[in-house]
Amino acid sequence: MKKLIFIISPFLCSQVLLAQIPFANPSAIDIDYSNPQEYEIGGITVSGIQFHDQNVLISLTGLKVGDIITIPGEEISKAIRNLWDQGILGDVAVSVTKIEGNYLFLEFQLKERPRLSKFSFSGVNKSQADEIRESIRLIKGRVVTDALVKNTQTSVKKYFVEKGFLNIEVKIVQVKDTLIPNSIILKINVDKKQKVKINEIIIHGNEKLSIAKIKRALKETKEKGIFKPFYRLDSFMLTRVKHLFKPDSTTFLVELNHYLKERTKLRVFKSAKFLKTSYEEDKRNIIEKYNVHGYRDVTIAFDTIYPVNDQLINIEITMDEGRKYYFRSITWTGNYIHDDKYLQAILGIKKGDEYNLEMLNKKLNYNPSGLDVSSLYLDNGYLFFNVQPVEVLIEDDSIDVEMRIYEGPQAIINKVTVTGNTRTNDHVILREIRTLPGQKFSRSDLIRSQREIAQLGYFNPETIGINPIPNPQDGTVDIEYIVEEKPSDQIQLSGGWGGYLGFTGTLALIFNNFSVKKIPKPREWGGILPGGDGQRLSISAQANGKRFQVYSISFTEPWLGGRKPNSFTVSLSRSIQRSLVTENGKLVQKGFFKVSSATLHLGRRLTVPDDYFTLSHSLSYTLYDFLNPPIFNSLGSDTGTSNKIALVNTLSRNSIDNPTYPRRGSSISLSFTATPPFSLFYDINELPTEKRFKWIEYHKWMFDYRTYLKLAGNLVLNIRSHFGFIGSYNNELGIGPFERFMMGGDGLSGFDWILGTDIVGLRGYPNNSLPGDRGNGGGVVFDKFVFELRYPVSLNPMATLYVLAFVEGGNNWGSYDDYNPFDIYRSAGIGARIFMPAFGLIGFDYGWGFDDIPGVPRAEKGEFHFTIGQQIR
Repeated sequence: MKKLIFIISPFLCSQVLLAQIPFANPSAIDIDYSNPQEYEIGGITVSGIQFHDQNVLISLTGLKVGDIITIPGEEISKAIRNLWDQGILGDVAVSVTKIEGNYLFLEFQLKERPRLSKFSFSGVNKSQADEIRESIRLIKGRVVTDALVKNTQTSVKKYFVEKGFLNIEVKIVQVKDTLIPNSIILKINVDKKQKVKINEIIIHGNEKLSIAKIKRALKETKEKGIFKPFYRLDSFMLTRVKHLFKPDSTTFLVELNHYLKERTKLRVFKSAKFLKTSYEEDKRNIIEKYNVHGYRDVTIAFDTIYPVNDQLINIEITMDEGRKYYFRSITWTGNYIHDDKYLQAILGIKKGDEYNLEMLNKKLNYNPSGLDVSSLYLDNGYLFFNVQPVEVLIEDDSIDVEMRIYEGPQAIINKVTVTGNTRTNDHVILREIRTLPGQKFSRSDLIRSQREIAQLGYFNPETIGINPIPNPQDGTVDIEYIVEEKPSDQIQLSGGWGGYLGFTGTLALIFNNFSVKKIPKPREWGGILPGGDGQRLSISAQANGKRFQVYSISFTEPWLGGRKPNSFTVSLSRSIQRSLVTENGKLVQKGFFKVSSATLHLGRRLTVPDDYFTLSHSLSYTLYDFLNPPIFNSLGSDTGTSNKIALVNTLSRNSIDNPTYPRRGSSISLSFTATPPFSLFYDINELPTEKRFKWIEYHKWMFDYRTYLKLAGNLVLNIRSHFGFIGSYNNELGIGPFERFMMGGDGLSGFDWILGTDIVGLRGYPNNSLPGDRGNGGGVVFDKFVFELRYPVSLNPMATLYVLAFVEGGNNWGSYDDYNPFDIYRSAGIGARIFMPAFGLIGFDYGWGFDDIPGVPRAEKGEFHFTIGQQIR
């Protein structure tokens, strides 16, 4: 006879139960271990617990009073496993406290695991710690288990391994919290060590594609060093040697030189750090690169990563290229609307072309550079159209493909909704879209609608979503546009130093999503100002004490009447420029130039030649009031007033895809400004000189063109050209002193404003340093050409930032006789632009002017420039 004891430790829960239990009254209990007996549970108690409910724990055992169990037997073992599986206990033991007849009384002796009170990091910065917290999700009060500690350690390691710290060490120390009972603090100590970089990428088995081409497919996985030198002959080169090496060693040397150039590439923008996720993606890029050239069976037979030292690794990749395949026959089935010949012409793939699945899918489904088969159907309402290319026969190196088409019925647009617009009213968005209820579905209209919504400037252009919801039962489709509001109002507070004016300050308030009708309804404002109707209100002031002030206000209604996109703008402005000198300690005014103007503007969208065109007309009246003007020598008087009535007609086309950071599209504008030809109604010779410009007359022609070409990824080339000409109606009167051109600098007229002139920027040269004919108010003709390479650092709508490099040239001439469009002042430089919704576009440039300006001494040819707003020229 033996006394029965059940003691289960965390490490022995799956082993044979050991018996040796202390009893309150050992002599009263007599159990035959070799002879199992049945007992009825008379009572269950729990000891050693402070923070858990005893009744809950008893229920977790699966046992209850009245159950019949066998001692020894499986029931007790199962109860212990049930408790242990909860993960909240550090130790579990059970004992029989007493036996009364056929009744058995059990006590579960438990030890609670500690709970997490807090955790901390060492060896990481704040931003890294914040990101790690999101991934490990340690919660205060959670039971700390071995699995929890291990998983936390693994998550921290994974976070840093993905960032290139392959040798990272993570140690988690558990410290007892003396303030909170049964609680511990986890101290996560991180030793990141050095980032591991790629020393060498070794390619084997490549006979069809060169190492250079394969490595270019590795977009993010790059070797250490800006130049990676040639160091060995690979299989590709050896194949070349076999075919090209002849007694004429010159051929071999030419081929070797070409190979060396392929292998020696300048790499500046990519780092050599190893990222596991990027490497896996780049391996898929290699496969796609081969697929493009017809190698559909290519695989990476073997790849390995091994350390060179603590900071460098090598990557070895062995290719199994397979054979090259070609298209043979392409057949079409299921097509009734378009015949085989037409579909084949759109596809543009001929017998004998390399078998390129990427190109095939592009020509079938979406071709950004031209037509594709899907567009033929989707632009004509066939939303349910589907085409599946199927390889029906593979023979030697040739593949026959069958295009299986399901055309389906035409879909009619049912409902159009907008979500995500928390400030902008629905009608402002819906009036811009091209997909209207009752119309046939059109994919091109969806894409165009997405552009029009982005052009509003109220939403993040990077996240505008389109969600077509087909209803096959009734042949309709619902369309949901998903937008994300971004701040569009702007506060421009800036200062600058320019010319004799010295410091000039600017304050402008621009409300781009204003609402006039909500002014008397403060409850509907949704902010400190009424907004949501897409109207624009601009108020600005610019001043330099008494020397210089500009005040302006303008209001624009983009949809006059609410039915058609006819914009209406009214604006008022007042500018004052004074000539002040100091006499006896006081500022004395010696002259001034004041300009007051009012403008009405009406614009409308056109449908021909296409609906990217707009036509606008502006009618303005301007009053010039002057005393001893500093630059207008041809006025014939030191004091007086001049008047101008001008009509501006502008024809423009804008297909730019994104107003903040354009990647494709173009903008072209031709404007013609004309005043009434007053001098044709009287004899100019009978007027005194000081009255010849009482009414200003001229005609001005302006041409602006810009295009955006997406080179690779988000790298964009912006090309611009600008021309301006001003002329007169009367040769005897000639071209007046007003509205001529000044060139040079940042193009911000407000910081060195010469009123009554048109300011054109030219980076790398001082502001207004190329006047053409300064004594008569500036030049009469100018041209300018710009090439600008742009790359975004951040496309976050709250702070869009891109860097740029530019070369540009331009000139400004005082007479048409001197005009030579190729005689330009050249410059080059770098810069950056940051767009913040509250402040608009802010730019910084450093330009280097290569040419000397006659009569303008320059100590240095480099110039810093600061700009605010999107400059037109």
